[in-house]
Amino acid sequence: MESVIKIEHINKEFKILKKREGLKGSIKDLFSRDYSTLKAVNDISMEIMPGEMVGYLGPNGAGKSTTIKMMTGILKPTSGKIIVNGKVPYTNRTQNAEDIGVVFGQRTQLWWALPVIESFNILKEIYRIDKKTYQDNLEYFDALIGAGELYQKTVRQMSLGQRTLCDILASFLHNPSVVFLDEPTIGLDVSMKSKIRELIRALNKEKGTTVILTTHDMGDVDALCSRIVIIDKGKMIYDNSIEKLRSFFGDYRTVKLKFNKKEEVMQTEALEKEAEDLQSFLKSQFKGAKSLSASVDDKWISVLLKEDEVHMMKVINCIQEKKKIRDMTLEEISTESVIKKIYEGDIQ
Repeated sequence: MESVIKIEHINKEFKILKKREGLKGSIKDLFSRDYSTLKAVNDISMEIMPGEMVGYLGPNGAGKSTTIKMMTGILKPTSGKIIVNGKVPYTNRTQNAEDIGVVFGQRTQLWWALPVIESFNILKEIYRIDKKTYQDNLEYFDALIGAGELYQKTVRQMSLGQRTLCDILASFLHNPSVVFLDEPTIGLDVSMKSKIRELIRALNKEKGTTVILTTHDMGDVDALCSRIVIIDKGKMIYDNSIEKLRSFFGDYRTVKLKFNKKEEVMQTEALEKEAEDLQSFLKSQFKGAKSLSASVDDKWISVLLKEDEVHMMKVINCIQEKKKIRDMTLEEISTESVIKKIYEGDIQ
């Protein structure tokens, strides 16, 4: 099977003006040629097959958005080669745009003062969608998540979640082979996140659409992606399945604890202080356990440990001597914790 996206050794550099301070410095900057070079993407290569759902992850400033903009044709790489649907995106921008869908953060592609259906009608003409395909997709979206009730609402009347949902629908409207989703669930409540994940999963499965997802929400990754690509400081540091990634951390365990009922109503800051105090205590008791840490996870105090450094039962018994445990649950290391470990350099 031929790949839908092929990237070979791409690099992207930006020239940044070295700015001076003050008014005089600003005037001098108008005539300055003193630039520094920022390497936003550094020798990245990968292939993505039709129908894959790939999580493209990395901390802020890692180069994710720059890579996506090169794949969509917005930016041209400094060097290297990109092929999307058999075309070079930045030299065939119009043709490339016909075959892809894009949702960038909270930037809407819908017309603010128009009902959603009117925006969809305009997009129908822009993408030259035939009448049957267009009507079938509208009916499919309605059957899938009840989107029909939003079609007559103007965009300005919608909540952020409803607007994001309609933006995603718009990106799938012309049956593109590839859809790029940049932080699609940012700022949304749990219910709307679930609805959007259900929509993306169904469209990927039913239509075979390739989806490239950038996100900081590990819930999106766990719910949608079988493969993840991680970059940091412009360089690729991981490209494989989530299961393979977790296997590197097989010795890690997460113990989630509740000590008393007041935690159910405690503010986040107070819970974080409690977790910080617990971590300090545990570090003092198990000095050789470098991976031992405590954090807050939705009203639970979550303790991450590595069994070859300290046995889980020793940690639990030690905590029990200090504080009475009211409730407890054990979990494998979360995807979020794994990603954090990678950023900290625990895997190469």
